[in-house]
Amino acid sequence: MKLSGDFDARRLRPRGPRLWRWRFGAALGALFAILGVLLTLAGAAILLGRPPLIANLEASTGAGLVLLIASLLLLLLGLLIWRACRRRLRCSDDLSLAPHLLKKHD
Repeated sequence: MKLSGDFDARRLRPRGPRLWRWRFGAALGALFAILGVLLTLAGAAILLGRPPLIANLEASTGAGLVLLIASLLLLLLGLLIWRACRRRLRCSDDLSLAPHLLKKHD
């Protein structure tokens, strides 16, 4: 069978989903995780008696403890968002396989 010159096989396949939302979510989750690490270090420094030189930052032990707990929660939230978006980016919607049956790439 002879193919014509204007044949394009890409038109036969359905378009895949847009991945920019998941990439943006992964970047936002990574940003939350980085911010959580930095704030954790600041909270630990306050608890150890070496407060960082940041304007308008209360250097009491209670404030350091609150900052440490809030930053650990922010770190955990960022990691969960980042992992969920990365998992969604890696798994295509072609086959419905259980996540534990997929190859491990990380």
